[in-house]
Amino acid sequence: MKRIPKALFALLLSTTLLVAAPAEACTRAVYQGPAGRVLTGRTMDWKLEILSNLWIFPRGMERNGAAAGPNSMRWTSKHGSLIVSGYNIATVDGMNEPGLVVNAQWLVTSKYPENDGRTPRLSLSIWAQYFLDNFATVSEAVEHIRANPFHVGAGEVPGQPGRLATIHLSLSDATGDSAILEWVDGELQIHHSREYQVMTNEPVFGQQLAITSYWQQIDGLSFLPGTSRATDRFARASFYINAIPQTDDPRIAAASVFSVMRNVSVPYGISVSDQPNLSTTRWRVVADHKDKLYYFESAISPNVFWVDLKKVDFSPDSGVRTLDLGDRQQVIFSGEVSSQFVSAAPFVFQPSD
Repeated sequence: MKRIPKALFALLLSTTLLVAAPAEACTRAVYQGPAGRVLTGRTMDWKLEILSNLWIFPRGMERNGAAAGPNSMRWTSKHGSLIVSGYNIATVDGMNEPGLVVNAQWLVTSKYPENDGRTPRLSLSIWAQYFLDNFATVSEAVEHIRANPFHVGAGEVPGQPGRLATIHLSLSDATGDSAILEWVDGELQIHHSREYQVMTNEPVFGQQLAITSYWQQIDGLSFLPGTSRATDRFARASFYINAIPQTDDPRIAAASVFSVMRNVSVPYGISVSDQPNLSTTRWRVVADHKDKLYYFESAISPNVFWVDLKKVDFSPDSGVRTLDLGDRQQVIFSGEVSSQFVSAAPFVFQPSD
């Protein structure tokens, strides 16, 4: 009997585990073009309807970690940011003034440390925002958290009583650098390299790298896996993000990255009861780190619109502003929309235990 190559075995095993896992789906990919043209695209795939709006947070905001106990972290934001909220209780995506991008994605196997009452701690709901508030580059963020470790704690997923949020983060910056942060068995694992361009919601990143190793041996123009499972999306995104045109033209680059994110999206309305990792794509984002442009596309609205962060006042006295995207993000916007944000009280980040 012919033996299965180790890389293929890892692929099949991770795919089998994925089918059994109650996860939600997302994909993130970083485009490294010429002349410093770096863009990060992501899909938000979620089985249930999700409330998401755009928010502008200025510099100088006083933050707390939204975690129970006296060891909850506190800080003042150094950088302003444009973010997408999840249920208006969490930051799930965003870009800050220097061009750092953070994407939160589901990872069902995440296991977070117990609260020891001593180690600095923050809620998962504000984990992504912590990086946007404090760091300009991936290297700066990674060096800081290695030297100043902290723990995170989870809260319940809205509309799903008893189910705690389980996520991992990807970071990318204007240099094309990347880091993947995952909590595995209560320990933070940091994968830091410019080579880590793609992340999906399953499996853990080390297994995703094994999948990449296998598919790099295949001619992607002749054959690529076509399902909506995370492993297949990872393979397609890894090939296409480097196969699309290499250009410094911001419009062509953004269109190219959007084409990749649409290729790895799950068709609207698709949901498989025994495979909740196959979840409808609700919205897509492409962030241009070089020109500080943040593009947004709703699955059920016909237009891509964007925010030019260079036109946004992030000064401490500028206040918090929001752009209401409506139910299922169906409000129609067009073109550059920074002037359409309105003043609002900041949402409250969901506390953890």
